[in-house]
Amino acid sequence: MADFILITGDKAMFNSNFGQAIITVCLGDLIGTGKDKINQKLVCVDGDEKKVTVPVCPYTTPQHSIPGTGMLFIESLAANQKAQKTKSGGKPVLLKGGQFQAKFTVMLPAQQPSTPNPIPDSTRQYFGTGTFISMNQIVKGT
Repeated sequence: MADFILITGDKAMFNSNFGQAIITVCLGDLIGTGKDKINQKLVCVDGDEKKVTVPVCPYTTPQHSIPGTGMLFIESLAANQKAQKTKSGGKPVLLKGGQFQAKFTVMLPAQQPSTPNPIPDSTRQYFGTGTFISMNQIVKGT
């Protein structure tokens, strides 16, 4: 099924629930490396999603109310987010599609209030989902 092709400047929007972790999310930026352009912007191709990172996102958990921080990444794309037929420079273009799988890597653990010392979160990674927001509302790929 045809869907909008992602281009440089499009956004990765991460959902805030990552299992037990509640993340204050920011948008991630896509930078295309395809050979073709839409609206004077390079199209995104397979592999460009791996370069999306959102650093310094605060998070808490139900047990750890003192915020910590971490980084968001796109772990893997849904099947409908990579074109089967439409290519640029020999690589499949990326499509808006459904939800991608995302990973949150803890950099500074959230903490549970405790006397005399707070107890840090022992979980180092959390997993969640996200979607793409595309500025391209004209050109579709399959």
